[in-house]
Formats: sequence, structure tokens, C-alpha cells
Amino acid sequence: MAGFWGRRKREQEELNTQDADLARRAQQALVAADERIRLTTDELAFADAELGAGPTAELREALASVRTHLQEAFHLHQLNHDEIPDTPEELRTRNARIVQLCEWAEELLDDRTEALAGPIERARRAPEIIEKVRADAARHRLRLPDARATVDRLAVRYSGHALAQIDANPAEAEQLLGFAEHSAGVAERRREAGQREQANMALEASTESVRRAETLLDAVETFEVEALRAESTLAAIVEDSRGDLVVALKEPHSPTVQAAIEELQAALAALPAAGVNTDPFEQLTRLREANAGLDAAIAAARERAARPIPPLEHVRHAIDDADRQLAVSRDVIAGHRGWIGADARTRFAEAERVRLDLDRYLGASAAAVTAIDEDHREQAFAMARRAAFLASEALQLAQRDIDAARPQPEQWGAPGYGQQGYGQGWGGGRRSGGGGDLMGGILGGLVIGSILDGFID
Repeated sequence: MAGFWGRRKREQEELNTQDADLARRAQQALVAADERIRLTTDELAFADAELGAGPTAELREALASVRTHLQEAFHLHQLNHDEIPDTPEELRTRNARIVQLCEWAEELLDDRTEALAGPIERARRAPEIIEKVRADAARHRLRLPDARATVDRLAVRYSGHALAQIDANPAEAEQLLGFAEHSAGVAERRREAGQREQANMALEASTESVRRAETLLDAVETFEVEALRAESTLAAIVEDSRGDLVVALKEPHSPTVQAAIEELQAALAALPAAGVNTDPFEQLTRLREANAGLDAAIAAARERAARPIPPLEHVRHAIDDADRQLAVSRDVIAGHRGWIGADARTRFAEAERVRLDLDRYLGASAAAVTAIDEDHREQAFAMARRAAFLASEALQLAQRDIDAARPQPEQWGAPGYGQQGYGQGWGGGRRSGGGGDLMGGILGGLVIGSILDGFID
């Protein structure tokens, strides 16, 4: 008994220690959140001066929301210290809520102030950025004559379709540089007039225009290098493709391989003669695709040659077997609906789904098709066997459910006459195994039918 009370005392002391620590955390969090609100208020005033009211709207809304919720935290703290006595559970709940509110407030303000850090930094460096925009624009203007000369030089070698992506780049870059210089002047004048929000918008437009102009001029230089590289690669792929055609003619033929050979031959024949302006990128893409298609067709032909293709007769037999299995399973399940469980129904539904997928795969009813090409026979054979296997499983499970649902011998009352000494007697038993009952009925019907046929003959 002494050990029980000692353990309760230690647990109570630990809980008191945790409550005291939570109370200290609540007080510290409340002070930190209040100070953060005051600091953010000063930052908002500075951001309004630098950026204007538009970009700082989210921070202003966040600050108002934090002030509202922090009033709740102060109210809870006041309840903890008023003249009304509180239980430990009430104090614990209030202090936890105070900590939660203060942490949420600081996280929200951190997120909003971090989002404004970049724009504020750019606004502070606005004079420096304006000077850099003007210097970059002047430097890129010096590149315009070389860019125009490069486009003229490339026009002699490559087709207009190939140059469509860069032929207008020098003119567009010149327009962007003029817009950047004009926007920089607008930003400077608006800043001097105290219109900080408009000044920042103009400053962002000028920096973006200079960046886009630089990208356009770089694209002209990059195109010349990439075009030379494409021509070099094209020559290597042409040689490789001709070798692939020689190899392909010796490989096992199939309609797919023949179509791939014709596609590659057409791509090679479409190559222009020497001295004609060309588009090396388009030719390289077409030749690569045709070469890759031939490689894939040859690989598939080799794999098919290494793996025997099922004869059409075998595929037809597999489809017929699947249909017969499905028909038997369907009749058994439909004739004993109240006895069939979920497993048998699931196998049967899956078998029907696979059978329907086979029809969709062949593009017509599998039972009616008279020809199946070699590329589809293996998959059709596998799907038909899968459907037959699932239907067979469904039939076995259905027989099990039927046997389980039929009354057992002891459920019919006392054993029949002669059950102990002379076998089952009259009505005294049944054959063991439900599959025997079902299959016995089927076989019995076949035997009686053959006997009657003999009598009639």
C-alpha cells in the first residue's frame, strides 16, 4: 500500500513540474509574440514607404489577424491570474492554447515578412539596379551587329524553316533593350516623385527586358554551334543507318520490320543534295526516329524468332475451351444462386472480364475471328488460357459452396435401415464429396442418354 501511494505522489510531482514549465513557456511566448507584433508594425511602415500599399497588403492583413488572436491569448492569461480559483486542468488547457496562438502568430508573420524581403532589398538598391540596367543595355547593343551578321551567314547555309526560331532575334532584342532603357528612366522619375509602387513595377519591367534581350542574343550564337553539331551527328547517323539496313535485310522478316526498313529508306532518300539549304535539326530528328524504329522492330523479330509462335489452331482451341468453361460455370452459378459464395462469383467475374478484354484486343469477337496475325497470337493464347483457368476455378469453388449448403446426413434424422450392418440402407446416407454429386449427375445423364440411343437404334 505504501508503494502505491508513493508512486501516486511521484506522478503528481512530475505533473506539477510539467504544468509549471508549460506556464513559463506560455508567459515567454506571449511576451515574444507581443514584441514581434511591434517589430512587424515598424517593418510594415518601412515596406509601405519603399514598395507602396499594394505589395504589402498581405502583411497588413496578417498583422491585423495576429492582433485579433493575440487578444484571446492575453485574455486567457488574465483568467489564469484573476481572483477566481482554477483547477490544474483549466490552467493546463489555457497555457497550451496561449502557446499555440503565439507560435501561430510568429510563423504567420515570418512567412509574410520573408515574402517581402526580396522586393524590399531591390527597392533599397533601386539606384544601383537602374545603373546596371543601363550598362547591360549598352553592352548588349554592341552585340546586335554581330548577331545580324550571324543570321545572314546562317541563311546562306540553312533553310528558312531552320532559321525561323532565330532570324527575328536581333530585331526583337533591339526593341527589348529600348524598352528597358525607357523603363529605367520611368522608374527613376517615379522614385524621385515618391511613387514607390509604380517605380518598382517599372524597375522590374526593365530588368526583365534586359534579361530577355540577352537570352535572344545568346540563342543566335548557340544556334550556330548546335547546327554544326547536328550536321556532324547527322553524317554519323546516316552511315550507321545504311549499315543497319544491310543487317536488317538478313534478319527474320515480318510486316513490322519491313515497314521500319521502308521508313528508314524514305528518311535517307529525303536527305537533300549537297549545296541545298537544309534543316539539320529536322532531318536529324526524323532519321533518329526511323533508326530507332528499325532497331526496335529487329529486336522484336529476333525475340519472336527465339520464342515459338502458337499455331492458329491452338489459339482457336484455347478460345473455344475458355468459352466452354465459362458456359458451364455460368449455368452452375445461375442454377444455384442462393448457394454460391463470393469467391466463386469473383473468379467468374474476372474470367468474363478477361474474355471481354480478349475481344477488345483482337478488335472483334474472338469466337468469330478466322485469322489472327502472328504478333497477336501469343497474347491472345495467354488471355484465353487465363479466362479458362479462372472459369475452372469458379466452377470448383461453386461446387464447394453447393456441397457446403446441402444438408448433411445427420440433418435428415436417424440413419436409414441397415446403415450399421448392410451399408447405407434406404435413405440412410449420401456419397461423400460434393463434386461427386454434381459430376455424377452429369455423367449419369450422359450414360442414360447413350443407353436410350442404343434402344432407339
